[in-house]
Amino acid sequence: MSATQPLFQHHKHCDEIFADAEEACGKGDWAGGAKAFAAFAGQLEAHFLSEEEVLFPAFESATGMVSGPTEVMRGEHRQMRELLAQMQQALDERDGEGFGGTAETLLIMMQQHNMKEENILYPMCDSALGASEVGATIAGRLAAA
Repeated sequence: MSATQPLFQHHKHCDEIFADAEEACGKGDWAGGAKAFAAFAGQLEAHFLSEEEVLFPAFESATGMVSGPTEVMRGEHRQMRELLAQMQQALDERDGEGFGGTAETLLIMMQQHNMKEENILYPMCDSALGASEVGATIAGRLAAA
């Protein structure tokens, strides 16, 4: 298993849960939206932590690149966490417009972020790490989330 294979697959999983949360909140189903959003936020945080605590340090150790693409991704993770907090606040206030607007911003950011990871960073990580335990470690973490 490549180091990043579980993360590729997890992007799609997160996208599906995100769509569920958006749809429920868009219909005014706040209970269903809260449940789907909590699942999404939990999965996204597990994804971020798998990258920040496992993949990125392994890549940085293997390449010596510590202020390059991984630092850019960490910065984007911080921005997305801020958007998640805004969405949670809108959800708590049952503010459909606020939730939807922030969700749209997050969706665009996630799409751009995932494209950079899938087309640039993940291939770099797989090349640098080769056959390693990183992918299995990440798969285990994501499965437990």
